[in-house]
Amino acid sequence: MDDKIKYMKAALRCAERAKKYGEVPIGAVVVYEGKIIGRGYNRRLKTQLASAHAEMMAIDSACKKLGSWRLPGAEIYVTLEPCPMCMGAILNARIDKLYFGAYEQKGRSFTAELANANLLNHTVEVEGGVLEERCSSVITQFFTEMREREKNKKQQMKVAEE
Repeated sequence: MDDKIKYMKAALRCAERAKKYGEVPIGAVVVYEGKIIGRGYNRRLKTQLASAHAEMMAIDSACKKLGSWRLPGAEIYVTLEPCPMCMGAILNARIDKLYFGAYEQKGRSFTAELANANLLNHTVEVEGGVLEERCSSVITQFFTEMREREKNKKQQMKVAEE
């Protein structure tokens, strides 16, 4: 199995964990020397922290594992194209390569622009679309189910009022 596929599947398992807790199902893993050294999934609802994105959790975990805020030689695999905050953290951590699954559809992420801007005297190699269909369907399914739950809840409240 291709390493990119293997590690993106690990990120998808993290995304499933987020979904289990009612979080938007985004997962990330940091890989160094062929080993996963950091895992993360969205935890914004649980922590009530705006910064509790999958990438941030995975990067924090990897930094603790290596005992350094710098992760040169590392790669990060994320199920969704990173937001600007997470892209900034990837650059700041000096991660060499970013692989993501689904492309951000709602908002503009600026991934390519930030990766190549030579900010912090560092650039990141980026490859999008790794297991894109699968990564995209996990997120699409989550929001479809969420909208359906909200619709049912409103209908039940309306019936209860009558």
